[in-house]
Amino acid sequence: MPLHEIEELDAHRLSVCAKIPFIPHKVTLMPSLETTQQTIKNVSQKPQGECALSIEETSGSLEQLNQLKQVIAKHDYAYYVLDNPTISDAQYDQLYQALLAIEKAHPEWVTDDSPSQRVGGQPVEQFHSQVHAVPMFSLSNAFSQEDLVDFERRVLEKLPAEATQTLIEYAAEPKMDGLAISIRYEQGKLVQAVTRGDGQVGEDVTHNIRTIRTIPLQLFSTGWPDVLEVRGEVFMSKSTFESLNKQAVANHEKPFANPRNAAAGTLRQLDPNIAAQRHLSLYLYGWGEISSDWSLPACYHKAMEQFKAWGLPINPDASVVKGVQGMAEYYDALHDKRASLPYEIDGIVYKVNQIAYHSVLGFTAKSPRWAIARKFPAEEVWTQLLAIDIQVGRTGALTPVARLEPVLVGGVMVSNATLHNLDEIRRKDVRIGDTVVVRRAGDVIPEVVSVVLPQRPDSVALFEMPKHCPECNSEVIKEHDKAVYRCTGGLFCPAQKKRALQHFVSRKALDIQGLGNKLIDQLIDVGLVKHPDDLFKLTVESLSQLERMAEKSARNVCQAIQTSKQTTLARFIYALGIPEVGEVTAKHLAIHFKTLDAIRVATIEALIEVPDVGEIVAENIVTFFQQPHNQEVVEALLSAGITWPMPEQITVSSSSPFMGKVVVLTGSLQQGSRTEAKKKLEALGAKITGSVSAKTDFVIAGEKAGSKRTKAEALGVTVLSEEEWIAMMGGTDG
Repeated sequence: MPLHEIEELDAHRLSVCAKIPFIPHKVTLMPSLETTQQTIKNVSQKPQGECALSIEETSGSLEQLNQLKQVIAKHDYAYYVLDNPTISDAQYDQLYQALLAIEKAHPEWVTDDSPSQRVGGQPVEQFHSQVHAVPMFSLSNAFSQEDLVDFERRVLEKLPAEATQTLIEYAAEPKMDGLAISIRYEQGKLVQAVTRGDGQVGEDVTHNIRTIRTIPLQLFSTGWPDVLEVRGEVFMSKSTFESLNKQAVANHEKPFANPRNAAAGTLRQLDPNIAAQRHLSLYLYGWGEISSDWSLPACYHKAMEQFKAWGLPINPDASVVKGVQGMAEYYDALHDKRASLPYEIDGIVYKVNQIAYHSVLGFTAKSPRWAIARKFPAEEVWTQLLAIDIQVGRTGALTPVARLEPVLVGGVMVSNATLHNLDEIRRKDVRIGDTVVVRRAGDVIPEVVSVVLPQRPDSVALFEMPKHCPECNSEVIKEHDKAVYRCTGGLFCPAQKKRALQHFVSRKALDIQGLGNKLIDQLIDVGLVKHPDDLFKLTVESLSQLERMAEKSARNVCQAIQTSKQTTLARFIYALGIPEVGEVTAKHLAIHFKTLDAIRVATIEALIEVPDVGEIVAENIVTFFQQPHNQEVVEALLSAGITWPMPEQITVSSSSPFMGKVVVLTGSLQQGSRTEAKKKLEALGAKITGSVSAKTDFVIAGEKAGSKRTKAEALGVTVLSEEEWIAMMGGTDG
């Protein structure tokens, strides 16, 4: 961004910035106010009302520029973090204009940690994935005081006896309703910021994090480690959220549902100028990778105080409490204060304060044993239940949805709420016409909690689940031992057709190359495809008429569709999308029955003789093939020319090094295709999956292996080259 645009943006920083009224803390800021005033005197003799400085007056030295950068960073911290400015607005503007003037005269001196580089910059083209050096774990939840008692009991059981002679100290912090972020500093300079993602891999959003004025671009003081990763929660204040939505309404745009969604939407912007205008904030809650040249203090709260001394923002309402009683008192105090806080919170996080105990307590697969989140009860309101509609999901599940008299719940206008299923409706005795209690379950999903019986009118109606699907009129069945009612017209039902078609063409099913989700959506939306058999009626001419579909691409898709006609019985069964019938079950069915006709007429008793097929799966198979709509689609697929050879019997070697192991294939193999490799591995008892996780045993990496190999190495999963894999199998023949 040009310097004059930066000047224009920051000239109005005080008038447009929605400040967060933090609780002031008295701190010593260096340089002092006297030093700052002397700096102002040095760079300008103009009156405070005149901010513009000429290049000649402030061409300055590199030393003066660095001093200005430090001074402005300190005053930003005082203003944006502490809400305790130590100079006037006009004095600040003079400092900033002096900095801009020096940088304009010496552009070669402009660095990433300059205050002038917060606003502006070019939009990024896309987000890039980044593996976390240290995984970002989630927290287990507590919903009652009893849960906290159990948490402390588990802590005490794992700690040595001498550690339990006194009350355990816990660091207590408000649980911010925002997005977790990991920010990396190297030599004190902010170099990268990555979202939590799945805990192992997140997205690089450095360009947007740099715009947040509560986050220093260069750490204060000295003594910080060469590498410091801090973790925190990015959030939007209530006042900023309200201003943002008012502006959206004025511009005839859709407002955000809540501050968390607004913060998430802001971090997902490719253009950092948009993020800069929305004034996000951050509070730290921990750390990730720290280089060995700095040792953590003994206690969590001491580490946070050190981060604060380096200019990083921590929550002013954080505290240290002792034992279960201390946790309860903190909970009560913060719960009472919740409504008056300038930001949204959904609970409290408690962490064992002694850092040495963290390694003793360790981690579960998903969360640390030394921390827990005590959730606040969801906000609840009363309103009238006007009707109950049925929503058919992409899997065919029928969900009753309450149509409500619109009401504001937790800052969100709600007119629909989930009733989950018929069992829940009966358990809560919910009837059409009732006054009901509605709350936001979790983050944003509203639900009907209960009925206000004293206000029940005489005219309420009892709700019954329909016997036929409201979308396709297929039979509705209740799943065995489950509360789910499901439409049985999987291949025919309009509500399920997009998902059914996506599954039908997927790699493990008919594997039709070029038919991605967007193209399937387009084919359905324009009416070219309603059911899977319609795919085989597509022509180059009909496909070429679609938006962004050239004739060559259309030919490739048509060729892929024709190629897919030669498949296997197992793939065909899997492609039908029968509930609970996965890839392995489909293979077992094909091997056992040999023909599709045998499967179609098989009884429940005959089906449960197949490995991996129980009574529920058998019932699903029988019901699927009994439906007239499904029979029609299957016959149409066979008429289209889909064929397969007799299925091969797979013999598994019990002495294989891959028996029972989870294996991922990635990259290009030189000795055969990945499909052939998969068959060999399955014959050796391996389970092949498409994604890498902590449960993966081996990743076999061919040439040009990409993100899967990177993730495997980050997780410590064994990575085998093609040669190493073949050697483990005992030769190229598998």
